[in-house]
Amino acid sequence: MSTRRAVRIAAGSVVVACLVLALKLGAWWVTGSVALLADALESVVNVAAAGAALVAVRLSAIPPDANHPYGHTKAEYLSAVLEGALIIVAALVILNEAWGAYHAPHPPDAPALGLAVSAVATAVNAAWMAVLFRRGRASRSPALLADARHLLADVVTSVGVLVGVALVVLTGVLWLDALIAALTALNILWSGSRLMRESVAGLMDEAVPADLLGRIRRAVSVHAEGAIEAHDLRSRHAGSVTFIEFHLVVPGDMRVVEAHDICDRIEAALKAEIEDAVITIHVEPEGKAKHHGVLVL
Repeated sequence: MSTRRAVRIAAGSVVVACLVLALKLGAWWVTGSVALLADALESVVNVAAAGAALVAVRLSAIPPDANHPYGHTKAEYLSAVLEGALIIVAALVILNEAWGAYHAPHPPDAPALGLAVSAVATAVNAAWMAVLFRRGRASRSPALLADARHLLADVVTSVGVLVGVALVVLTGVLWLDALIAALTALNILWSGSRLMRESVAGLMDEAVPADLLGRIRRAVSVHAEGAIEAHDLRSRHAGSVTFIEFHLVVPGDMRVVEAHDICDRIEAALKAEIEDAVITIHVEPEGKAKHHGVLVL
């Protein structure tokens, strides 16, 4: 997916988040339900997070420059960390509101209207979540995928809130409203902490997943004909970019042009396998062989 299209998707997230926030605030306003207030407060975070994702996608698209020779793709991880922090703050606010509602419960007003409005907001979120997952995977954008995962948690939470508020109305058990709000906050807290953990892993240059590493090793092994081995293979993600580097051992009497041709074949194979791959190969003579790593087939 092109950068311009990714920016449009991120901007769309801001618009959708504002619309959903308005609907959920309306549902809380007509009912006075603290559970619906909790749902609305999470949408406040959605607006802030969508704005952060938009900024991150725009920044990550800036080409490398003298001060940032590896590009600006890690800006997306900063956005995801910010989003996780905002989610945690929202969860703490909701827990405080739930505690107050538990000690002073009251029945929701106009529950049918409030539930209907909240259901519309949830449907809008679910539809946009599907768009973000599809586009985020296509562009391998941490910011868009983080926004999609957050919306997934929001949709699940909203469905639970809708069921819970309906039970309050049907059973007359008023403390259920506060309990649902507290459970909503705990769910938000869990999703926020997981998001921050994943984003920090990206900032710390965590290696690519094992399945992707296996694909990289196979591509090197199959397409390095003429070489002896590849060792010290390292890889990492930075936004949508995958950085790959390794040492390639060739016969000591091999000409430079022949070694260069092998490197070109490997790079072409890796880029066909992995979109937006940045590859660095250090060529060494056979005396540098370590007899481990990737053996050439």
